[in-house]
Parts: sequence; structure tokens; C-alpha cells
Amino acid sequence: MTDQKPPELDPDQRSSIHRLHQVEGLTRPELDELPFGVIQVDREGVVLAYNAAEAELADRDPAEVVGKSFFTEVAPCTNVKEFGERFRNGIKRGKLRETFPFRFTFSKGPVHVMVTLHYEGSNDHAWIFVDVAPGA
Repeated sequence: MTDQKPPELDPDQRSSIHRLHQVEGLTRPELDELPFGVIQVDREGVVLAYNAAEAELADRDPAEVVGKSFFTEVAPCTNVKEFGERFRNGIKRGKLRETFPFRFTFSKGPVHVMVTLHYEGSNDHAWIFVDVAPGA
């Protein structure tokens, strides 16, 4: 795969990703049924939940990921301005809802995705949604 800019999600897909703040009430089995990656982290970035779609995409066992720092231990490629700094700034502001393209550097090769970061200041956790970009 080349370093080309990843394709954008179509508006319908992007809209559905932004509505995912409703995952708050889902159980672990219900999170596992979702067709895209869902990672719940605390305000420091420690993984609280890691769904089946993300586990498959990243080739990681959720049991080995929960309790670890997402940005330094699970996905250190995200500890960059475009991802990790966005997360930390949103936590500081007390509100975060951003969608952006990103390229994960998995052991099986790079994968272009669309990432949505979601945090409401009243919560003790944030959400990271990962959807493989079309054509990736």
C-alpha cells in the first residue's frame, strides 16, 4: 500500500459515525456486534473496552489490551499531533467530537481509516471509533 491520502467516507457513513455517542448504554456483547472499531478509554487514554471489530482490525486480543495505555502501549503510532494531541486537547477542553483520516501501521501493513474521537466533559471516559476507509 502506498502513502496516498486515504479516501474520505461518504456523508452517510460520516453522519452515522457522529451519532455513535449513543454507545454509552451498550453492553460489551452489543459493542462487539458493531461493524467498526470501538475503543473506550479513560481521560488518560487507558483502554477500558476494545470491541471485536477493532480486535480483528488490529489483530489484538482485547484481554491483552484492556488496562493499557492506548497511546503508548497499544497503538504508539497514534501518539502524534494528529491523533494523541487532538485527544489530549479535547479532554482539556471538556468536549471532543472530531473525525479525521489516519493511517494505522499494523504489523500486517498500513491501513487507512477514519477515526472519530468523542468525549463529553461530564464523563470519566472517551470513545475512539475506527472505520476502515472505503477502498482501503
